[in-house]
Amino acid sequence: MAQLLKLNEKNAARQPFVAVIRELVRAYQAFVTFDARHIRQYGLTTPQADVIFTLGNTEGMVFKELGEHTLTTKGTLTGIVDRLEQKGLVKRSLCPKDRRQMYVLLTKKGEKFFKKVFPIHINKLRQQFNSMTKSDMRKAVLLLKKIKQVF
Repeated sequence: MAQLLKLNEKNAARQPFVAVIRELVRAYQAFVTFDARHIRQYGLTTPQADVIFTLGNTEGMVFKELGEHTLTTKGTLTGIVDRLEQKGLVKRSLCPKDRRQMYVLLTKKGEKFFKKVFPIHINKLRQQFNSMTKSDMRKAVLLLKKIKQVF
């Protein structure tokens, strides 16, 4: 059994995983900044675009399913859907399978927005990833999955 290293203020910051955490956070922040800048051009926040992009090419989703796909909490998701509803991009209706649940789906305006903006946004992201090989991306995915498993 590995002996636990006693950490103090001097050796704590020198742990190898600290550099991994820093770079992971920096990479995430760089992505979020880039993503938000592009999405703002269309008058939406990144979470709003995430909901529209998730609902695109679907018949709609119940809040729980939408929250799982967007990694958004139910309370936050309600506000996002409220604002998208005000913009006329989504609507709520009773779930056909379980009338106790609310269903969220794109309106015609939302579908038009999705069909126009989603391919543009994906292309913009693709341009950013062009400097990475397919092998680099596979390795990155594997390493990120491994990091997730640590927690």
